[in-house]
Amino acid sequence: MNSARTPALPKLAAYTTLRLGGPARRFVSAVTSEDLVAAVREADAAGEPVLLLGGGSNLVVGDAGFDGTLIEVANTGWRRDGDHVEVQAGQNWDAFVAALVGAGLGGLECLSGIPGSVGATPIQNVGAYGCEVAESIVSLELYDRVTREVRTLKAGELGFAYRTSILKGTDTGVVLSVRFEVREDGLSAPIRYAELARTLGVEIGARVPAVEAREAVLKLRRGKGMVLDPDDHDTWSAGSFFTNPIVPGAEAEAVLERITSAVGADVPQYPADGGVKLSAAWLIERAGFGKGYPGPGNRVSLSTKHTLALTNRGDATTEDLLALAREVRDGVFARFGVLLHPEPLLINCVI
Repeated sequence: MNSARTPALPKLAAYTTLRLGGPARRFVSAVTSEDLVAAVREADAAGEPVLLLGGGSNLVVGDAGFDGTLIEVANTGWRRDGDHVEVQAGQNWDAFVAALVGAGLGGLECLSGIPGSVGATPIQNVGAYGCEVAESIVSLELYDRVTREVRTLKAGELGFAYRTSILKGTDTGVVLSVRFEVREDGLSAPIRYAELARTLGVEIGARVPAVEAREAVLKLRRGKGMVLDPDDHDTWSAGSFFTNPIVPGAEAEAVLERITSAVGADVPQYPADGGVKLSAAWLIERAGFGKGYPGPGNRVSLSTKHTLALTNRGDATTEDLLALAREVRDGVFARFGVLLHPEPLLINCVI
């Protein structure tokens, strides 16, 4: 690992958007794909637990930290081949999207402002404002820790579904790079999200210049505290903490009836594979947890702008955050019988 760096051991709080988490036992920064493979192989050979770190935007790390090797995925850059773009896993996601839009390329602009790195996006099929990366991913290159080989997987092999893929919940595949298909006409993907369409003043399904779609998405995200700002504690979060629950089709009628009876209002619902998708934010608010709802000692709270984000108000611990997460999850379940599941990856902690 000629270009890998082993700096002083930090607390993971310095590397996560929540600013939470204890120390790792060992820290390695891999600045090339070759370094990344070598670092993982070395740790595996030593029987050392491994935690891969990208932008730290989807991690909730316990106060005790991580008793193993933290490997920072720091390989960056991208290259274009016609309407395909191959991007290194450690590349900052929003910087990449901004560069695409600046180059007159469309397709990913509705995913603007999402923190984190490119390599993390296929793992949970990152999505926002009616788009998912699964719609643009062509293939990815990964290191298979079982076979100890570098492999290329096509999009159809990745098992994409709502906020998941075959890579989620397992650490056997280390993403090295991702290949996306982009639109060379400079127009956005079709606008499918009603709030975004209203902001742009267009009908659902319309396409607009990618730069206009990006600006509108960033405006909406800033209004919800979803664009990172070190001076704004509403952005000291892991984004949406809970996924929107999907109720199986056979249970949907009874669940919707129960919720409607409890709140006396129609329930927002969206079609989903095998069932009906509900709004986690809507359920949270109607279970009595409003914007800014405080957790232990006011050290954590729901965002003052968006109830789906749990935030560190400056001096919290991970356990503070988890306590608030449990309260919200249990409150929603008690009122509606719908169980919310966390979206971030929980490291050495549980809710």
